[in-house]
Amino acid sequence: MPTFDIVSEVDPQEVTNAVDQASRELANRYDFRGTNSTIRAADDEIVVESSTDHRLEAAIDVLKEKLVRRKVSLKALSGGTPKEVGGGRFQATFMLNQGIAQDAAKELSKTVRDSKLKVQVQIQGNQLRVQGKKRDDLQQVIALLKGLDYRLPLQYVNFRD
Repeated sequence: MPTFDIVSEVDPQEVTNAVDQASRELANRYDFRGTNSTIRAADDEIVVESSTDHRLEAAIDVLKEKLVRRKVSLKALSGGTPKEVGGGRFQATFMLNQGIAQDAAKELSKTVRDSKLKVQVQIQGNQLRVQGKKRDDLQQVIALLKGLDYRLPLQYVNFRD
């Protein structure tokens, strides 16, 4: 029976490359001189820090531009509200969303079931498995989900006949 998996993943190497490019640009740009603006990546988060809130917003724009250029969806980022951390410095922390949360999986599963296509959807941890008798039904599910513009970046992997 044909199947495929729906996942929400971000390539960590591309995120690292985008953060490195953004931090290099902050070090070289004239308008960031003397602001001590930094961008650093930890496990599943990106921290942007600067001396003023306006420079922080500009640094966030540089980061987002580099992520888009590296083909990392901005839907994978959450959080990022600027806050003052003391000493006149401002900081924004972005979390990288990996996997499909349980409530989002239920919502996607319900959307597929409501489409009246002859497929079964199973929630398997942080991914969804879709199976059906006809390959065309599975392709219609992919087209349906691509048309949703969902809040998470969705990828379709392990298409098996």
